[in-house]
Amino acid sequence: MSKLRSASEQVYLEVKERILSATLPGGELISEGEIASEMGTSRTPVREAFLRLEAEGWMRLFPKRGALVVPVADGETEHVLAARLLLESDAAHAVVRGPAHLRTDLVEALRANLDSQRTAAANADVAEFSGLDADFHGLIVRAGGNPLLVSFYIGLRERQRRMTAKSLVRDPRQLQSIIDDHIRLADLIEAGDADAFTASDDAHMRRVHGLPIAIEDGAR
Repeated sequence: MSKLRSASEQVYLEVKERILSATLPGGELISEGEIASEMGTSRTPVREAFLRLEAEGWMRLFPKRGALVVPVADGETEHVLAARLLLESDAAHAVVRGPAHLRTDLVEALRANLDSQRTAAANADVAEFSGLDADFHGLIVRAGGNPLLVSFYIGLRERQRRMTAKSLVRDPRQLQSIIDDHIRLADLIEAGDADAFTASDDAHMRRVHGLPIAIEDGAR
């Protein structure tokens, strides 16, 4: 039984990672047999993993046909970005109002993350980059010091990763433009300009996900 659970967990983690990294795009139909063959396991742990992914909303199962990777829902991108902007803007303002050392620590952490982003971009590793992108923005929210908002933001991380990976698969040239945007966001926090950070963050997210830019980005 423990081996079965272990196999099911392994399949679950692998298939979920493929969904979050856009290796399995929304609308893709896959079969238990296909995944079982790829991972060298029986269909039973694959079925268990698929049921778990369906319960989380990543898949929709169709008997005798397979499992459909659920596409990003209409309006979901706008809703996720609006929620993220509220949280990140609040955190940036809190950091700027707070002790100077908190801002310094955050900027150092952001620039260390940027170094990792550059490596992932050089390797064209979309899965790694999308995770680092989510972590970059997460660092800002955590620095705001509100544990309730941090918890809410963590709940958005997987959706954020999937959306970013989807955009990067569509247009890999965005790897460098995202890094450039992130550099500007870190610079604005270092300068203590939380209002300009909010405007630039909004423009950045909308640019990445192909939405109209509602707030003018003064740098562009």
